[in-house]
This record gives sequence, C-alpha cells and structure tokens, in this order.
Amino acid sequence: MSVRSDDDSWDITESVGATAIGVAAMRAAETRRPDALFRDPYAARLVEAAGSGWSHIMRAQVVATSAGADPAGEGGHAYSSLAAMLIARTVYFDEYFAAASAAGIRQVVILASGLDARAYRLEWPSGTVVFEIDQPKVLEFKNSVLADEQPAVDRRAIGVDLRQDWPKELWDNGFDPTAPTAWLAEGLLRYLPGEAQDRLFGDIAALSAPGSRIALNIGRGRSEDSPALQAMRERRKRLLAEAGITLNLEELWYPWEGRTDPRDWFTAHGWAVTVGDPVAVLSDHGREQPEAARAELNRHILMTATRGDENR
Repeated sequence: MSVRSDDDSWDITESVGATAIGVAAMRAAETRRPDALFRDPYAARLVEAAGSGWSHIMRAQVVATSAGADPAGEGGHAYSSLAAMLIARTVYFDEYFAAASAAGIRQVVILASGLDARAYRLEWPSGTVVFEIDQPKVLEFKNSVLADEQPAVDRRAIGVDLRQDWPKELWDNGFDPTAPTAWLAEGLLRYLPGEAQDRLFGDIAALSAPGSRIALNIGRGRSEDSPALQAMRERRKRLLAEAGITLNLEELWYPWEGRTDPRDWFTAHGWAVTVGDPVAVLSDHGREQPEAARAELNRHILMTATRGDENR
C-alpha cells in the first residue's frame, strides 16, 4: 500500500528522493568493477555528499565485488536481482541515447532525473541540449555537488514537479517542439498514479515532433514469493537496516493494477514500440544471471518507442 499523497514533495534524503541515492550507490559500485558495463565517476561523490547510510552500503558493495562476488548475483553483498535490473536498465538507456545521437537527435529530456549524470558522463554530439526535470530540491543538491564539474553538453536543469505544468517550464527553458526529442523516463512510472502516468504520456506525445523517441522502464506487479527471492529480499532488508536505512520501495509505489501498460499506450497512439529484455541485455554483456534473478528481472518492462510521421 502506498504512503504517498498526490501533492507530496521531497528533497534528496526523503521519500522518493532517497531512492535516487540508492540507485547512485549501485552505479558507483558497478563503476568500480574491473569489468564495469558503464562508468559513472560522479555517482560515488553524489552518494557521499548525501550523508546517508547509502555511502556505507556503497562501500560494502565495493568490498564484496573486489572479493569476487557479483553484486547482481546470488553471491552479491546487498542488491542481487535489484542491482541486476538497475545495471541492465542503465546499459539499455545509455545505448538508447547513443542510438538517438547517431540518428541525428540533438534534443534530450530526462524526466525525474534524480542523480542521473549522463549530461556529464556520456559523449554527446555538438549542439545537443539535455533538459533535466525533477523536484527543485533534488536538482539543487545535484547542482551544488557538481558545481565545479563541466557538463559535456548544454545542460538545462528545470525544477518542477511532473504532476504540475512541466511542459510550460520546458518551453520557457528553450525546448523546441519542432525538433525530434529523445525522452527518458527511467525508474519513474511506479511513483506516479496511473492517471498521472497517462497524462504524462499525453504531454510527451503532444510535445514530440516526428522522429522523436522515448525509452522507459516499469516493474509489473509484485515480486513472486519464491524461497530464493524471499532470501534476497530479507538479506537486502537486513543490510539496509544495519546502515540505518528504512526505505520501503513498495510503500512509495503506486499500484501496477489498473494502470495502462506503456507498451499498449504508445502502440495505440501510433508509436512504433520495441521491447527490451533485461536478462538479454546483461547476458549480451557477459553477465549471466541465476534463476531467481532472472525471474525477478522478467517482471520488468524495458521499452523504446518512436513516433513516425503520423500518430494518433
């Protein structure tokens, strides 16, 4: 059951904002692996600056990895299948942006950007503009921590709640609705009620010129209660508690039941949908997953959609 309200807000250490620290901690741990699938040199700095128990988790994860454990596998120290999904989606979305750039797209919008550092860590073609939208306090924190860093792109941070009139704020900051856009909704949709999700999709479609594309992920329903998954969750809960973290993701989520499947929404509105497979993303990069992790990964939707010349 969600503890959320339709007008709640947060900073980086509260509620939904705190989840961004956890995600950054896992990116930092992956970055320090000798066989890392991506590099985010800013993640550890952002986690440490937050001053939360996540820095303890991050360091413990690195120790486990250096000892030979796979943080996304059964021998991982804290995250197991959760880390596997976060790693898979990071790789998938990084590759999505590379493909969008290769296709000539020079306008990017990252929705609920949190501690995402792609504006700093990815290679962007000249002339690209990256808009980041999130709660004002979340962006203020990131801007402060990375104040001495130079983005690799024209980065424009917009502090506005996605349940408010964010399209106007986007326009006011130089968004060009006549240019194709690469949108990203990473780790966002379950934090929105179903009707707010559909309004968001409608706003995105209205702002998207032909050739625009979107990438997103969402977890379906609840985890299966297999013994292996129960053990993973209990281990995670214990380690988080030892670090002083009492965050319960499922209390922050809105239900899957009753919401539109994003694949169906974009297909019905004339976008060409391509579905990703998180297990395949990892295996294609040499990260085979144990059976319990595969079952959990298969609950998650990874997808991209592209708008053609016509849409409905």
